Amino acid sequence: MNKNRLEAFSDGVLAIIITIMVLELKVPEGELFSDLVALFPVFLSYILSFIYVGIYWNNHHHLLHGATKVNGKVLWANLHLLFWLSLVPATTAWMGEHNFAKATVTVYGIMLLMCGVAFVLLQTTIICLDGEKSFLAQAVGKDAKGKLSQVLYLVAIVISFFNQWIPLAIYLIVALMWLVPDTRIEKKILNSDKK
Repeated sequence: MNKNRLEAFSDGVLAIIITIMVLELKVPEGELFSDLVALFPVFLSYILSFIYVGIYWNNHHHLLHGATKVNGKVLWANLHLLFWLSLVPATTAWMGEHNFAKATVTVYGIMLLMCGVAFVLLQTTIICLDGEKSFLAQAVGKDAKGKLSQVLYLVAIVISFFNQWIPLAIYLIVALMWLVPDTRIEKKILNSDKK
C-alpha cells in the first residue's frame, strides 16, 4: 500500500488540530495591554501545545519517510496516534483557562503520555512490517529518547497530583528534548543517499 495518502491525511488532521487550538485564543475584553494579562495562561498553554504538535508533525514526517510501505495495521496505529493528538486542543484550552490547575495539568500529562505511547506503537508497527533489519529499524535503534520521554511523563503525572508547576517544567523539558527534530532517520537517509 502507498504511504502518500496516509501522510497527506495525517498532515491535514494535524493542520486542523493547530487551527482549532488557535481558535481557542480569545480576543481580550478591553483595549489595554493590561487586558492581555488574563490571557497569559491560555497563551502559554497554546505555545507549549503548538510546539508539541509541531514535534509530532516533524517526527511523523521522518517516520513515514523511513517507511517503505503501509498496511491496515499501520493505518490503525496512525489513527490511534491522531486520536490522542486530536485531544490536544481540548486539554490545552482546559489547562490554560483554569490557570494550570492540578487536575488540568494531570489530564494534559496523560494526553501527552498517550500521544507518546501511540507514536511508539506506530513506529513499532512500521518496523514490524518492514523488518528488524529495515532502514527504519536501524535508524531508530533502541529509542532511548522515546523511552526517557515516557518515563518523564509518568513522573510528571504522579507529581501533578501534588504540584502543578514541576510537571509543567517536565513537559517543557521533554518538548525541548524533541524540539530539534529526531535526526536518527535524517542521518540514515543522508548516509544512504551518499552511497
